[in-house]
Amino acid sequence: MSIKATTDYTLFDHLLELRTRLLHVVVAVLAIFCGLIAFAQDIYQYVALPLLDTMPEGTQMIATDVASPLFAPVKLTIVISIFITMPYILYQVWSFVAPGLYRNEKRLIAPLMVGSTLLFYSGIAFAYYVVFPIIFGFFNSVAPEGVTIATDISSYLDFILKLFFAFGAAFEIPIAIILMCWTGITTPASLREKRPYVAVGAFVLGMLLTPPDIISQTLLAVPMLLLFEVGIIIASFYSHKGENNLSEDIE
Repeated sequence: MSIKATTDYTLFDHLLELRTRLLHVVVAVLAIFCGLIAFAQDIYQYVALPLLDTMPEGTQMIATDVASPLFAPVKLTIVISIFITMPYILYQVWSFVAPGLYRNEKRLIAPLMVGSTLLFYSGIAFAYYVVFPIIFGFFNSVAPEGVTIATDISSYLDFILKLFFAFGAAFEIPIAIILMCWTGITTPASLREKRPYVAVGAFVLGMLLTPPDIISQTLLAVPMLLLFEVGIIIASFYSHKGENNLSEDIE
């Protein structure tokens, strides 16, 4: 019977460890934020380029709230700081849970955490470089005659952050599939049989996670379906934890 190497920690010890990890994360985010705050206006300008490049000539973004010119760039800088710190955040998570994992669990979780970070960044990049130019160009092209396009900077920020998180989360589908197959919740064969339901679910999620337009919904649903197939292929190389793997858990 396998034995997991553990140390006799009390609940209080675990809470202290968790507090230390959280403090490390907060300090790291604050450090990145302090380094970026001087460039907050430039960061917002860069993030706004997909909209500005598609707006009619002579139009510009506006600020309808008195504090928006300050708070919108600062809010974006905070989010960017969290995005940049994500590998370190995941490292802290890994450091917290690793002592309680079996050897074969460590071999799986470590690369999955790296992969999840890269996929999250890929989702954000896909949204910025592919989705935004298409949907903003479409929105601006269908504006009624006589309507002046002047997007509020706070509304734009809320819009793009929603899409950033939606695409970042959607690109994690392969990781979720690998974990489900490895833990025995499902199998690649079972997932292949559910392809029609997954296709419908992808478009439903696209509808829920994106603005109410068919273009952004489709641009989210199609990558989700492709990533679903990628996840099935990779998951085929993993089997769920069974009795035959227990011998590998002995430290």
